[in-house]
Amino acid sequence: MTGTLTIAGLGPGDEALVTPEVTAALAAATDIIGYAPYVSRVPPRARLTLHPSDNRVELQRASEALRLAAEGRQVVVVSSGDPGVFAMASAVFEALEDAPQWHDLSIRVLPGVTAMLAAAASVGAPLGHDFCAINLSDNLKPWSLIEKRLRLAAEADFAIAMYNPRSASRPEGFSRALDILREAGCGERIVIFARAVSTSDQRIETVELRDARPEMADMRTLVIVGNSATRRVGRWVYAPRQVR
Repeated sequence: MTGTLTIAGLGPGDEALVTPEVTAALAAATDIIGYAPYVSRVPPRARLTLHPSDNRVELQRASEALRLAAEGRQVVVVSSGDPGVFAMASAVFEALEDAPQWHDLSIRVLPGVTAMLAAAASVGAPLGHDFCAINLSDNLKPWSLIEKRLRLAAEADFAIAMYNPRSASRPEGFSRALDILREAGCGERIVIFARAVSTSDQRIETVELRDARPEMADMRTLVIVGNSATRRVGRWVYAPRQVR
């Protein structure tokens, strides 16, 4: 097979945070495939075909990318942030499981700066000790599993990075997530709301969890809940490296 499939992360928004490796892959591509807002970040040019699609067709998108690459195209599947963090890399490999004829296809995954790292850097180092990441969208998993993971993360005293906290179609989920963390005794923990981080629309708010309100987050917001030792120093927030 002469085609290639590259799964690339475009970073959180600022073009300066797109890696040189990803930039080179985009320049060599014949086809760009992805969720429409991410595809729109790639400038059109001659001999480049853009394939934007809806955010709920990940497996179809992945299968189309595999097919085009098998036909000899230089395909790049784009995600925001890092493609391996709640993004398209998993979908491509899931589609590949059901397509043994394409197992020898040239595939590579190019990392990117994911939202939780950009958000953390904007306020200091809230992920400086053990942490976990939880996607609050229940499109691909039941809400009961999200609740279980939130409770266990709170019990284990992880800092928690929460992706996709609150959409117009499911505004109640994030409110419930805050209630679960309060019930787990996390009311005094520091919470960071990082909206559209690294872009001109960036907005950062830092409050204690007991004062957090659901409307402080939307789908462009990355929420970080600190662990019990997370503290402020001036305008910065960090998690100490040493735990006593």
